[in-house]
Amino acid sequence: MIKMKAIVMTAAGDSDVLSYQENRDKPVNEGVSLKIKAAGVNPIDTKVRAFNMFYPDNQACILGCDFAGEVLVAAGDFSVGDKVWGCHGGLGREQGSYAEYNTIKSAYLALMPKTLSFVEAAAAPLVLITAWGALYERGRLQAGETVLIHAGAGGVGHVAIQLAKLKGARVITTVSTPEKAAFVRECGADEVILYTEENVLERVLGLTEGEGADLVFDTVGGDVLADSIEMTKHYGRLVTLLSAEGIDLSEARMRNLSVAFELMLTPMLRDLETERAKHIAILNQCASLIDTGKLKIKVSQVLPLQEAKQAHDIIESGHSLGKIVLEMA
Repeated sequence: MIKMKAIVMTAAGDSDVLSYQENRDKPVNEGVSLKIKAAGVNPIDTKVRAFNMFYPDNQACILGCDFAGEVLVAAGDFSVGDKVWGCHGGLGREQGSYAEYNTIKSAYLALMPKTLSFVEAAAAPLVLITAWGALYERGRLQAGETVLIHAGAGGVGHVAIQLAKLKGARVITTVSTPEKAAFVRECGADEVILYTEENVLERVLGLTEGEGADLVFDTVGGDVLADSIEMTKHYGRLVTLLSAEGIDLSEARMRNLSVAFELMLTPMLRDLETERAKHIAILNQCASLIDTGKLKIKVSQVLPLQEAKQAHDIIESGHSLGKIVLEMA
């Protein structure tokens, strides 16, 4: 049996439960055999690690949804040497991407953008699918509309800004520092609100003639989601990545808002194959946008696989910009 290096979550808890192991068995289940070159790190990885929320009976699991790698054995539509990317596993059931090898059904893979490195490609799938679904599908964003994107310098946020601009929308976004403000302007944001120094609601209303944004995209939750209701135009749309538990929606009802949730993990958790196919279609469309220079992925830090703990700590600090990626040796 071939052995591989991997990061194993030994129990639910803080980042100390992540164990670097060098003698894990290489997976041999049915599918496309991959050499994983890089794994993207996402906030959902830290939440699964902390709470083991989806499959609590599986304590010793390998995290990581995002990956980019090389096909080792031809299968399906893929040939040996093909460079692929995708978002699969890492939620406590199927093996995730914090490992040197994996075997994944061909239906869950797509060819990488030709212009990206493995590191850049590994950073992208989850945030691309999430932002696309939130803006284009749940949010029904149209050209000429104004969209407010909270936390625009984050992994999902910086992609959402670019996708919104590609649709022809006006983009307002929030950030915490001048450095992040400069970054989101590079991504195409039209108006930037420094929420650490400004009243966000007042600025949004001032920028929209007192009406609010046609679409508000909340990537933060909690008080930000609650406050976003008054930032949304009457008969507008509010899309969140987080739970609305405990949020008073009475004003949303009075405004006749369409309130929607975007959880791109649903097809993986509920085994919805048709929706999984839609995710691959999104990745293929985004690959074309990337290869033609219309969409860019920001990787702020690249760490070796054994530094997964540090990557989780950075994300949980709440101050990361763009994406963090683990690179295999």
